[in-house]
Amino acid sequence: MSGDDPSRPAGDPIAAARKLTQRELPKRFYDLAEIIEQDGLFHLRLDGRPALSPSRNRLAVTERALAEALRAEWQAQGERIDPAAMPVTRLVNTALDGVQGNEDAIRADIVAYAGSDLLCYRAGEPQGLVDRQRALWDPVLAWVEQLLDVRFRLAEGVVHVAQPREIRIAVKLKLATYSDPFRLTGLSMATSLTGSALLALAVAEGFVTPDDGWRAAHVDEDWNIAQWGEDTEAVARRADRHRDFTAAMVALGRSKAP
Repeated sequence: MSGDDPSRPAGDPIAAARKLTQRELPKRFYDLAEIIEQDGLFHLRLDGRPALSPSRNRLAVTERALAEALRAEWQAQGERIDPAAMPVTRLVNTALDGVQGNEDAIRADIVAYAGSDLLCYRAGEPQGLVDRQRALWDPVLAWVEQLLDVRFRLAEGVVHVAQPREIRIAVKLKLATYSDPFRLTGLSMATSLTGSALLALAVAEGFVTPDDGWRAAHVDEDWNIAQWGEDTEAVARRADRHRDFTAAMVALGRSKAP
């Protein structure tokens, strides 16, 4: 029988899930988080010892600004370490343990987003939403088309429209310039968080600000909020995503620490 609830048998999945959600956060085991520059990388050290990712890679990054954001997260921890409050650390772990060595697969995922990009699927009504999408999306789309020398096909509603093959080729060539695993991770995260490879690229390349890019990604959501009001849980989820988006901007050199 379960020790937590005698009415539930041992191995009950609900009881197991409850234990996981109630698991205590690990205690802080260090006093000082600092950055050491070595071999062209910026290493995070905790009380002088190298900090490690879940896969035991050293937490070392290529840009000082990203390293300082990483250090600030670790230094800001209280009595216990809360991974939910460490979006930059999660990004760095992802880059080291999941992206590094798998760059081609990550680029292919971004190319797939571009093949059915958010900016290509437009509302037919109401007119206010149509106008808002045009105002925020058309300049980005025109910039990307000029950058890549391609033309995207637009659709009304959610019916899939196939993009010309040359678009995938052009996006793939552009992504080849993102060789740094941390920048590539930032671009990948921005793509998934906005639902748009084109918006992510426009922010990464400096055509739009991070704030404008985030706003453009949420045109439909903001329109619905204006009509029907906010949902508390949805607001909380969006705030969590925005923290991750800001971490992605730090990795891309487009923002300071979240």
